[in-house]
Amino acid sequence: MKMRSILGALVMVSLSVMPVWAENLTPEEIKKMVDEAVEKRLQEREREGPRVEPREEKASTEPASEPGVGPIPEVARDLRAKERIPLSFASTGSGRLLYAKPFLTFPKAIVGGYFDIQYRMHSNPVIETGDYNDIRGGRGTSSGFDSQRFVPFIYADITEHVKFASEMEFEHGIRETNDIEVSAEFAFVDYVIHESVNLRGGIILLPIGKFNLLHDSPLNDLTDRPLVSTLIIPSTISETGAGMYGTFYPGRTGKLDYEVYVTTGPCGYTAAGDPKVTEFDGTKNSRQRKCLSDDGLDINNGRTVVGRVAYSPMLGVEIGGSGYYGNQSPSSYNPLSIFAVDWTLQKGPFELIGEAAWAYARNNAIAIPRNTIGFAPGARLTGIGTLNPLGAPPERMQGFYIQGNYHFMPSFLTNLSPKRFGEGSTFTAVIRYDRVNLNLDNKAENAGELEQISFGLNYRPIQDTAFKISYQYMPKSFNPNDGQRIHDQALVISAATYF
Repeated sequence: MKMRSILGALVMVSLSVMPVWAENLTPEEIKKMVDEAVEKRLQEREREGPRVEPREEKASTEPASEPGVGPIPEVARDLRAKERIPLSFASTGSGRLLYAKPFLTFPKAIVGGYFDIQYRMHSNPVIETGDYNDIRGGRGTSSGFDSQRFVPFIYADITEHVKFASEMEFEHGIRETNDIEVSAEFAFVDYVIHESVNLRGGIILLPIGKFNLLHDSPLNDLTDRPLVSTLIIPSTISETGAGMYGTFYPGRTGKLDYEVYVTTGPCGYTAAGDPKVTEFDGTKNSRQRKCLSDDGLDINNGRTVVGRVAYSPMLGVEIGGSGYYGNQSPSSYNPLSIFAVDWTLQKGPFELIGEAAWAYARNNAIAIPRNTIGFAPGARLTGIGTLNPLGAPPERMQGFYIQGNYHFMPSFLTNLSPKRFGEGSTFTAVIRYDRVNLNLDNKAENAGELEQISFGLNYRPIQDTAFKISYQYMPKSFNPNDGQRIHDQALVISAATYF
């Protein structure tokens, strides 16, 4: 009714501007004209459908709901709210507080990782059998499958200048014995200042050599890691600390990268005072993750200083040097120092990579104060940490590896199946020579020497996935089950992929 009255008034106004002939109309005729015009206009509006009038948006004056109050967020949605309500200790709520985390409102993290599986067959029973070692007479086994690593990554951009990165490692994850290793390989926060200077703190992957920084299974063209990078540089080694890293550009094509950190020191002794740097395992049992203190905390008031500098004069060439120094004794000053050099040379399909390292565990052959192993403090140890019952544990070690890679793709395979052997896929032929000496002080017997030559071939359907096969010839090897130096050989087949 209101609409009809408005339209009628508009028609009456319009009559006032009509030609003179409208003045001769009678009131009845004028009313009839108005009714007809109004009815016609109403019919036109019905045919057009309802009209939604634009409404001015007004800023809401209602306070935003608190964290932990209101509906539980849908975790699968990409963006849960237009405005994030900060969670604080003053927030109120009950069970919903568990869903009031900032990353559920504004997701930032990316989850990925890598996985590998292998089958190996040795000519000697060198694979350890754990609790069954005594039942098998210390003979171990010679072949078997192993899912050696399942490694999830979590990365996040908190802000433009604050970054977070972490890696969890599950080694031999199917086992429920002491052989299983679950640990945070690294977990740190970065504060990005400039390309040349950035701060980092947390559980840090230490820059000792290059392999410790790039040890992922899908990256490497052979299944097993180099001997020097597992026994002298105990890859992977990570410790809790803080420091900085950055990049400079000297010259027209040069690039200089550096990392330097102060971290928790090594744990080089058992609770009884036995040295953990031995002729059997090198330095790998002195890592912080092997420490017997609660939560892997520092066993003394010492700190470790570690750093690496790498110079690349041109694309495809890099030479790096790194060092590590820290006290490993809980009751004396017995520092462990490691120095390493690494190199990468690449030209076309050819690569030449390698690493050399030297370790010095000062006074590792001397009994530490307050030990309970039957040696007076300062006395020389014998028959501990060495194959020779009259020998002393090692103090000096050295080793290196050199590896050549050749990447290729036969054209007949590309023609046969472009999808499987096309762009992005490649074969790599590999040869590597490893040599270490875990007890340079025992020169007469050379009992600490290990030597290995590896021949390998792998296929990558894409760069992130590798199927590998290799043959290892080991003229100087070690059987951990019976503690004997042996001559060995092995066939190793594996697969590794990022996800």
